[in-house]
Amino acid sequence: MTSHQVVDETAQPIPGQSRPAADSPPAMAGPSGPAAARPDAELLIAASVLLADAALAAKQAGAELTGALTSWRLGLRALRRPEWAFGAALSCAKALTSPSGLGFGPNGGFAGELARMAGNMTYRRPAAVAMAVDAFALRIEAAAVEHPNLTSPLARRLTDAMVDGNRWEALRALHALVERLGVTRALTTVSPVIMELLALLGLLDENPVNDSFSWVTLAGGVPDTDPFFGLPSSVLRHLNPGPGRAERVEPDSILAKVLRSSCNDIVSYINDIGTLGNHGLVLLRRVRGADGLDRYVLLLPGTSFGLPSNSTPQDLIGAFDGCLRSDTTYTRAARQLLRRAGVPAGSELMFVGHSLGGLTAMNLAMDVDLASTYRITHVVTLGSPIDNKRPADHTTQVISLVNKHDVIPMLDGRGPASPHDVPADWVELTWLDESYDYPLSHAPQAYSDTLRGEMAHHRDRVNALIAAYDGEVVGNQPYMLRDK
Repeated sequence: MTSHQVVDETAQPIPGQSRPAADSPPAMAGPSGPAAARPDAELLIAASVLLADAALAAKQAGAELTGALTSWRLGLRALRRPEWAFGAALSCAKALTSPSGLGFGPNGGFAGELARMAGNMTYRRPAAVAMAVDAFALRIEAAAVEHPNLTSPLARRLTDAMVDGNRWEALRALHALVERLGVTRALTTVSPVIMELLALLGLLDENPVNDSFSWVTLAGGVPDTDPFFGLPSSVLRHLNPGPGRAERVEPDSILAKVLRSSCNDIVSYINDIGTLGNHGLVLLRRVRGADGLDRYVLLLPGTSFGLPSNSTPQDLIGAFDGCLRSDTTYTRAARQLLRRAGVPAGSELMFVGHSLGGLTAMNLAMDVDLASTYRITHVVTLGSPIDNKRPADHTTQVISLVNKHDVIPMLDGRGPASPHDVPADWVELTWLDESYDYPLSHAPQAYSDTLRGEMAHHRDRVNALIAAYDGEVVGNQPYMLRDK
């Protein structure tokens, strides 16, 4: 196995900003003035971890006190020792509601959740929430060290309003940011802290049913609800219910021309994915190695940004479904493809995917039945939010390529300021390049151009890792995937 390596490089300065001179001391714009020393991002993240742990512990303490206060055992004890029971109940209630205790911390159980919802709707902020907000604020500060556009007055106005829970001011700040920069650049500016901002929204609004998203994000888990309404991921299952279908198709003249010169090279794979488009086409390749063995590569493109739902698995509903679940229409169609193609059991497989395609590659690798049928040797992803997923086979080599201007890879909750790391046996290669604005920064062409240019050493690194798939291409078969 390849040992864990996270390589983080900056290819270009952020547009509109000059690179500081080598002998210039680091500085950061902000409320304390442009000459203020840049804070240490690692210290900020470490402090945010301590606050997050304290917030989760306070929340758990509130749940346990609520459980004790509403337990039938307390009522039974009250029959025998009423004075003791009254004193215990009074102490629990004081600890749960006192500003010097848990603030307003009841939660858990029927009675606790009713009290929590009532407190949420009346702006009674528990100590756990206050500490969680501070933890997210520190993450935002840490992200600003590497992404100085977050310290611009308009971006700072937005993040400060979100930390304060002032949604109207946040909306005004967001409107001003979009008016000044445009939608795409405004989105790119806040993208490093998008999960933190969504978590703050869930914690500080009046909606009592969307808090789960925030707490799971704080703990580094995988949110299974949306941040706005608290809808569970099971809703997406009903919106994306297709069994999946795979049909052989013939390549058009453009795709056929690209495939004739394709080879086992990460840039070549990205160009193939870009040519496939995002309207349902995928490609299964059969490669005969020098050892005489046939190996297979499945190329999986990303999302079609048109209607929320279309007849293929490559739609927005499928993208959200792939983030939250592993059994999706895309994975079901891909499994049917492998069966229809007659890929022999025990064959070595490599999945290469961009965006939703990378998510689907990891979701396929998570399938225990698939991992026991084939040997899934590599999962290579480009701009995919996969950090909260794990392959079923621990020997599968995961290679994640991320342009740090790209919004999409951060949707797994692990942004630049996240304290959570990827597993030790993953290879993660990240960079900042000149494709600043989203969606340009997310396009396959942007990844291809960077890996051909200043990040060519990353290209060499990936090609060395996938060298087992060198050999003669003996089959290129496109398939059209459908929902049903």
